[in-house]
Amino acid sequence: MATRSAEATAAAESTSPDEQGERWVAPEHSPLTVVARDLKVRYTVKRTNRTRGSGALSRLRRTQKISVGAVRGVSFTARSGEFIGIIGRNGSGKSTLLRTLAGLEAPSSGTVLTSANPSLLGVNAALLPELTGAQNVKLGALAIGLTPEQADAAFDGVVELSALGDAIDLPMRTYSSGMAARLKFAISLAASPEILMIDEALSTGDAAFMERSKRAMDELLERAGTVFLVSHAAQTIENMCSRAIWMERGQVILDGDAVEVARKYRWFAHNLAQGDTSKANGLLLDARREGWEQTEDRRQFERGSNELHWTPRHARKPPRGHRGGRRSDTTAP
Repeated sequence: MATRSAEATAAAESTSPDEQGERWVAPEHSPLTVVARDLKVRYTVKRTNRTRGSGALSRLRRTQKISVGAVRGVSFTARSGEFIGIIGRNGSGKSTLLRTLAGLEAPSSGTVLTSANPSLLGVNAALLPELTGAQNVKLGALAIGLTPEQADAAFDGVVELSALGDAIDLPMRTYSSGMAARLKFAISLAASPEILMIDEALSTGDAAFMERSKRAMDELLERAGTVFLVSHAAQTIENMCSRAIWMERGQVILDGDAVEVARKYRWFAHNLAQGDTSKANGLLLDARREGWEQTEDRRQFERGSNELHWTPRHARKPPRGHRGGRRSDTTAP
């Protein structure tokens, strides 16, 4: 587990609940943990078009390669003690952005700097389906860097948070996807990661699991951690996060208070679902304009990126034809 500076510890102690006492809000000048600058991710995909004509000719196809922008010029900063929700429709680029921040996707251009290695839920836990849940708890705890003694000490807490009950002694191949996701989430929190990233995992649990998860992540935030949560559910973002980033077609539409952003996104999504595209497009444009007004503030935050010693996640453009994957990291001078 990464050692935090005295500055980070002080920031954690000064972090306090919001007015309702439900969401932790990071101090304005707490240490930066993640900086993304003009981040772009593009994929080359094949599209098959039907040729013009009749009869047998109409069944002929022509394959064409096209470039798709999954993430388009995203810039933001994150600080210790922030719980940031990333919200948007399916295909908006949320998960691609998260994987790029974690170093699992190569960007086409742009830079990501982190103060510690991010822990993406489900990636760092090397769980095996033939082993029992209990055995996987110990294996996963070792995989994320705990000592055998620390793994033993964390065992009861992991089992309690996952709420698997007697199923903890069954092979993981018998688990539903929701049960497996809850166990991976509980293991990920055992190491108290400085930067935790969660992709839709909390949508697999009931209300009791959500409440337990929220308490566990609040404790992490008190220790000056940073949490990212990807979800398409506005209510989840509103209830759990202090800040939200709304993405649409690979771009950041709005970045601000979680309650305000989630409610604006919910109203947009509601009108879209009702078929009122004109109203939805108007709401999207209003939110985009509001986001533009925040640009200068975000740039000012970025200028403070030299506060800490950073680990560059993506210092250079990947080789031509690169399809993504894990890369080794180096420490910035």
